[in-house]
Formats: sequence, C-alpha cells, structure tokens
Amino acid sequence: MEIRAFEERDWSQVWPIVEQIVRKGDTFCYDPHQTEAQAHEMWVVPPPGHVVVAVEGERVLGTSNMYPNRPGPGAHIASGNFMVAAEARGRGVGQALGEYLLNWASTSGFAGVQFNAVAASNAPAVGLYERLGFTLIGTVPGAFRHPELGPVGLHVMYHDLGA
Repeated sequence: MEIRAFEERDWSQVWPIVEQIVRKGDTFCYDPHQTEAQAHEMWVVPPPGHVVVAVEGERVLGTSNMYPNRPGPGAHIASGNFMVAAEARGRGVGQALGEYLLNWASTSGFAGVQFNAVAASNAPAVGLYERLGFTLIGTVPGAFRHPELGPVGLHVMYHDLGA
C-alpha cells in the first residue's frame, strides 16, 4: 500500500467511499443527503490543506484530508479526517492514514492535531486515535444524532506534536 497526494482522477474511487460512509450517518457530522458536488467541495480541501489517497496499485483503499483546524489564531493546530473503504478495513489503512496525517502536521509546523467531533459510539475510530497518541479532551453529551442509538456524545481529541 502507498499513500500519495490525491489527484482529481481519484475522485471516481474516493466518492463511493465517502458516499457509503456519509450516507450511513453513524460516524461523521456530515449531511447524509449531500450531493456528490457538495461532498467533493467538503473533502477536497484547498491549500494549505492536503488530501491523500491510500492505494494498492490503481485501487483506492482510503483517503484523508488535513488542514488548519481554525483560521487566524487557531491556525497552528491541524485537523483532518480519514475514511477507509469497507472492504479494506482491518488491513491497517486507517492506521497508515493517521500516521501520515500526524507526519504531515508535524513537518508542516503545526503544534498539534485536534479532532473536533469524534462520535463516541465509533469505538474503532476512538481506539485507533488513542493508539496514534490522541488524548480524549472532553465529550459534548448528546451532540451527535446517531441513526440507531439516538443522541450520543461527540469527543474532542488532541495529539500534541510538541512543535
């Protein structure tokens, strides 16, 4: 598996990954009814942000975007997201994308990485982020409307890069 910069030609494989995850509505705070064009605008962030794909040959297994968490006085902290194709889960793709994001943030001069809205019910993601060195800062109770579980907490998680 290789992680490389996203190219526009990758969107035809990235969109089905994003669509499947977002439509399910159980992990990300994205509108599950968004159009493909809206998803593209949301996912493919402009510089200084960065978008990558994890590929095996020509097949996209997952994708990540990364960017300054907030503008101005908050721009020294990075944020990002990653999504892995259902058939590629459990193969270390998420781990590799997370490590890539942390390395990008560190080499880009960010002081840390903050994830603003991790659904507390998304145990695989929470576990992965903790293995990557993220700390659970706090939880906003009931801030995520899970389609099956109802209101669940949204975690704020942080990784200090020591920059």
